[in-house]
Amino acid sequence: MRFTRAAYLLLLSAFVCLAQPKLAGPAKLPSPKDVFGFNIGDDYQLVSYAQMEGYWKRLAEVSPRMKLVDIGPTSQGRRQWMAIISSPSNLEHLDEYKNISSRLAHAEGLTSTEAHELAKRGKAIVWIDGGLHASETVGAQQLIETVYQLLTRSDDETMRLLDDAIVLCVPANPDGQDMITNWYMRESDPRKRSTANLPKLYHEYAGHDNNRDFYISNLPETTNMNLQMSIEWFPQIVYDHHQTGPAGTVIFMPPFRDPANYNLDPLVSLGVESVGAAMHSRLVAEGKGGSVMRNGSTYSSWWNGGLRTIAYFHNSIGLLTEIIGNPTPIQIPLIAARQLPSSDLPLPVAPQEWHMRQSIEYELTNNWSVLDYASRNRETLLYNSYLMGRNSIERGSRDSWTVTPKRVAALSSAIAARTADPKLYNSVLRDPNARDPRGYIIPADQADFATATRFVNALLKNGVTVMQAINEFEVLGRKYPRNSYIIKTAQAFRPHILDMFEPQDHPNDFAYPGGPPIPPYDLTGWTLARQMGVEFTRVLDDFGGPFVKVPGYAAPPTGSVQNVAKPAGYQIDHRSNNSFTLVNRLLKAGHAVYWMA
Repeated sequence: MRFTRAAYLLLLSAFVCLAQPKLAGPAKLPSPKDVFGFNIGDDYQLVSYAQMEGYWKRLAEVSPRMKLVDIGPTSQGRRQWMAIISSPSNLEHLDEYKNISSRLAHAEGLTSTEAHELAKRGKAIVWIDGGLHASETVGAQQLIETVYQLLTRSDDETMRLLDDAIVLCVPANPDGQDMITNWYMRESDPRKRSTANLPKLYHEYAGHDNNRDFYISNLPETTNMNLQMSIEWFPQIVYDHHQTGPAGTVIFMPPFRDPANYNLDPLVSLGVESVGAAMHSRLVAEGKGGSVMRNGSTYSSWWNGGLRTIAYFHNSIGLLTEIIGNPTPIQIPLIAARQLPSSDLPLPVAPQEWHMRQSIEYELTNNWSVLDYASRNRETLLYNSYLMGRNSIERGSRDSWTVTPKRVAALSSAIAARTADPKLYNSVLRDPNARDPRGYIIPADQADFATATRFVNALLKNGVTVMQAINEFEVLGRKYPRNSYIIKTAQAFRPHILDMFEPQDHPNDFAYPGGPPIPPYDLTGWTLARQMGVEFTRVLDDFGGPFVKVPGYAAPPTGSVQNVAKPAGYQIDHRSNNSFTLVNRLLKAGHAVYWMA
């Protein structure tokens, strides 16, 4: 066959296109409008997760700044994708930077000098998510725009951010995003569209309370994200986008009101303050008013269980924003008190009609301010990750005390009964019997060891080191059987361990002396071991034994029914939670089950 010159050039061009590497520049990437037919944030428009997934795959194929990673299944069987975005050079060395972040976060076996050297070589890891509460549509939509902007901007600041940081962009509730979007977009008339009255939970099992699952990690999506945060990447900053802001404002942002959890390293709280100040400052500098903080709303950094709060207990800076916005335009109401500037509301916003694109622009400003902070403070963030981990290991390796309101009340009573003798500091606040434990032992011979094992797996999913006894051992005169679990507190994530075992001591918070109490942001208790009825021993002194580290997840030892050739029946112990599962399976299979009278 003979080719004309034109045909030859066309064929050559095709081969060149096939062999072409990822685009060196960002200009040719398709915009959201190119793909969806509208800009992100346009009135009456939403992008589903399925659409976003297809778009991200298309971008990842051609952009040298993006890598797309499947982090696991969702409750409804979708795949949950995480976009990793950084400079092309950083993406070529992801394993190296992930290893640096991991070594610093665990802090084990590192000197201060070695940690400083790693911090110099490392990149700041910044987590940005959206859409956990799927009806809060701004979060997921801003994530689409953020990824596009990070891949296409070529200004000096963005290039610096991409060089100094690795950004993990995570859609937090893919199933819910599809459900809400499909529900909203089902109406052909845009004026009839509404996210309200979805006839099912926007998370298959938890609905809105999927943001109460991170301490126990029951849900697939939570497990996927905990794995990335606490076992794989150890981000120094976790930014969780939510909605809606307090009435008369645009957005609530950190820092948060007191109390901060007493188990946290103080560098966590100070980090939240610092990043929050940077976020507010950038919004105000751009003339974006209506950002409120601290006592402008009820949010605190006390409770465990949420996406941004679990970060605190792993020595990361957790950020929460609550912004107004809806694909259907809304109105900012006129509230007189919100028009007076204060330290918690530096730049009030006028009442006005509000469009979702305005919220997207605010969120882009916040994302860039967080990344700018991470870039400018990269080494400090990385080194502080090590420092907080080292502090936890040291506190778990010696006598230490957590000062709580009850301990302070005891000190106040002692001072009232006597003069303010400085010796009371040691006799009350440093009471040897009130020490923090060096570790916990979960005996294998307790009635519901299977539930205790599920508790241990919740710890493992959160990056906690758990050991198991390979033989019988003795501690302080008590014998413990083989297979018992041991959790030592001399490890980097000690704050999380204490929060899972120790009773909470939330301060009595009153509007004024004798006045009404100010309720905590979240009224739930988060002491998981006690919630699950796990039997454990608090050990105040160091101890050892025939212990090995639990690899992966734990499994209770298998049992068997022995020495009964032809049983007339079986008696099931109600102390085991699994007994109820067994009974339900028997009933489903048509067997007769009886209660003992």
